[in-house]
Amino acid sequence: MARSLKKNPFVAKNLLKKIYKLNIKTEKEIIITWSRGSTIIPIMVGHTIAIHTGKEHLPIYIMDHMVGHKLGEFAFTLNFRGHAKTDNRSRR
Repeated sequence: MARSLKKNPFVAKNLLKKIYKLNIKTEKEIIITWSRGSTIIPIMVGHTIAIHTGKEHLPIYIMDHMVGHKLGEFAFTLNFRGHAKTDNRSRR
């Protein structure tokens, strides 16, 4: 279910602080975050954000077409390595 339009999109406060600081400095650094539920807003475009996958932080470069999506959509938590080659149950 979508968030109400009356409310603003959710962005973690500490993540916003880090982005505002980098925008003032005009420096490029990787921002590390555990907030997968934060929405990507236009001031994040051009930054690299390392999103936690449960095991490691995956650096993602934020582009224009990502605005409005959640950070967690771009950092997958599961790695599908394919089906088993010799699985007898699949032949039933």
